[in-house]
Amino acid sequence: MTGFDRMSSTVRLGSLLAVLASGAMPAAPAAAQDWPQFLGPGRDGRYGGPPLAREWSGGAPPELWRRPVGQGFAGPVVVGDRLLLFHRERGSEVLEALDAGTGEPIWRYEYQTTYRDDFGFDEGPRSAPVVAGGRVYTFGAQGALHAVDLESGGRVWSVDTRARFRFRKGFFGAAGSPLVEDGRVLANVGGPDAGIVAFDAATGDVLWTVTGDEASYSSAVGATFGGVRHAVFLTRNALLGLDPATGRTRFERSWRARIRASVNAATPLVVGDRIFASAQYGTGAGVFEVDGGRLREIWTSDDALSNHYATSVHRDGYLYGYHGRQEFGPSFRAVELATGDVAWSEDRFRAGTVTLAGDLLVVMRETGELVLAEAAPEAFRPLARAQLLAPIVRAYPALAGGRLYVRNGTTLLAVDLRP
Repeated sequence: MTGFDRMSSTVRLGSLLAVLASGAMPAAPAAAQDWPQFLGPGRDGRYGGPPLAREWSGGAPPELWRRPVGQGFAGPVVVGDRLLLFHRERGSEVLEALDAGTGEPIWRYEYQTTYRDDFGFDEGPRSAPVVAGGRVYTFGAQGALHAVDLESGGRVWSVDTRARFRFRKGFFGAAGSPLVEDGRVLANVGGPDAGIVAFDAATGDVLWTVTGDEASYSSAVGATFGGVRHAVFLTRNALLGLDPATGRTRFERSWRARIRASVNAATPLVVGDRIFASAQYGTGAGVFEVDGGRLREIWTSDDALSNHYATSVHRDGYLYGYHGRQEFGPSFRAVELATGDVAWSEDRFRAGTVTLAGDLLVVMRETGELVLAEAAPEAFRPLARAQLLAPIVRAYPALAGGRLYVRNGTTLLAVDLRP
């Protein structure tokens, strides 16, 4: 146990694998203070709103509101004055729009689901909504893809992707959120002849299908390399770069452990012309440079920063994130992007998520503890910490306008992190 853990409250956790919500790039740039998807507007875990306080009087940030919620690993998203929450209540998957300032409901959209988790874990949706072009797109645990009007909450279109493309149920259901690019909704569906499917964002019509890769729990990210737009997917089998307009493969690299129980869950992190990809179960991590139609390996290792489910963040040449299996108490580390060298490692830190806010790491631990620390390669330096929720917290939070929105299995909480 580390010195940091001895100072903080600890909770003994079971060996549940968390497959987390993930998001997609919006069709147009979001406001700097919005959080329209998992990992924020740039799809890289980077917050661009007003500065955050570096300490809290009274030992904790001010609570704004809290409300009960249903099941799910899907984190909230925020656009303007609206918070969108995707969760399960009894036999329905529910998308709710709430007032971000008060938590009061604005509208509610729901449909029936019969999803059952094979391991008896949480049976709610895994993937966060994505807001683009005045619509909210959700991808449920059974593969139900819905487009909902942001203003009214009315249904625009929906597709039962499991019935249509006949994909095999994954260990933890459908979890990757769609990527919205230039009027197209791209989803890693995982069908035998439709691993990745592009839908018309306005109508839901199928535009193209490619690969026979099964779905992972990771989500695609939109990126521009050499002036050319790409959709970067980490499927169950490979790291892929596609033309979002046609589905044509631009680059591909196998990225999967040999064992059937392997999990690709963290989202590829794009830094300039490089991609950081990471997974557990022996697959490991690597940095690759996109060079035209090929990937040039910079380094690969299973000893540097192998993410189980939480995506790492990047600042000034260093990656910050989790190394190791969730159930074994992963380390929290700083790793040099260019070499894979470990700058520091806080061992047996326990699992959680990390967001970058300026020079601060905003760490939400599964124990329900919020930690602020310096994003610096010299050492791990926690500045403030507070117990916000009871464990277990696995859904990624949203950080919008200086306010943090975070949920556990029963409660959604809003706190003010501004000075």
